[in-house]
Amino acid sequence: MRVFVALDIDDAIRDRIQRFMDGVRGFAPDARWVRAESLHVTLKFIGEKPVESVERIKQALSAVHGEVITMSFRGYGFFPTLKAARVFWVGIEAGTPLASLAHAVDEATATLGIPKEDRPFSAHLTLARGGGRSGAPRWQKGDGPNKNFQHLQEKLAALRAPEFGTMTAGEFFLYESQLGRVGSRYTKIAPFALT
Repeated sequence: MRVFVALDIDDAIRDRIQRFMDGVRGFAPDARWVRAESLHVTLKFIGEKPVESVERIKQALSAVHGEVITMSFRGYGFFPTLKAARVFWVGIEAGTPLASLAHAVDEATATLGIPKEDRPFSAHLTLARGGGRSGAPRWQKGDGPNKNFQHLQEKLAALRAPEFGTMTAGEFFLYESQLGRVGSRYTKIAPFALT
C-alpha cells in the first residue's frame, strides 16, 4: 500500500479553490492539475508499505498528540523558484500547531524505521505540477528555467492574492494513494483526533 498522513480540508474551501483552478487552468495547459476532491494538507509522505507495516503505522499515529488546528488558505506560490517552477501551490497560514503536528507525525513514524524529513515542514496545497517532473518542493538536479507556468505567472501578477477561507481541523488521517491513469485516488484508512 502507498500511504501518507494528511489533514482534510473543508468542502467550502475546496469549492473556492476549485473555482480558482477552473479560472486559471487554461494559462498552464501543459501542467498536471490536481483534482479538487484530492486536495489535502500533507503532513508526511510514507510511500509503499506492506499491510502489516500499515497496522504498525496506525498504532504509532494513535500515540501522536496535537491540538486542534486553525488554518487560513490564501495566496499562491511556486516551488522551487519562480523561474524554475515545477509546482504551483496555495499557501496555508496555521502557526506553530500545524508544524508541531507534522513534527510529531515525523517522530512517531521514525520509530518504525521510516526516514525522517530532511527539510523543514512547508504548509501548502499543491494545485498543479509542471510537466512530467517531480513535485518535490526543494531544488533538484536538472532544475532550471521552466516555462510551464510562465503564462500563469504573468496572469496572476495582475490579480489580487486570492483568499479561500479559514477552517479548523479536529483530526488528521492516514491515507492510501492508488495510482491510476487519470491521477491518484486517495482513500482515508484511519482518523486520529486532535484535542
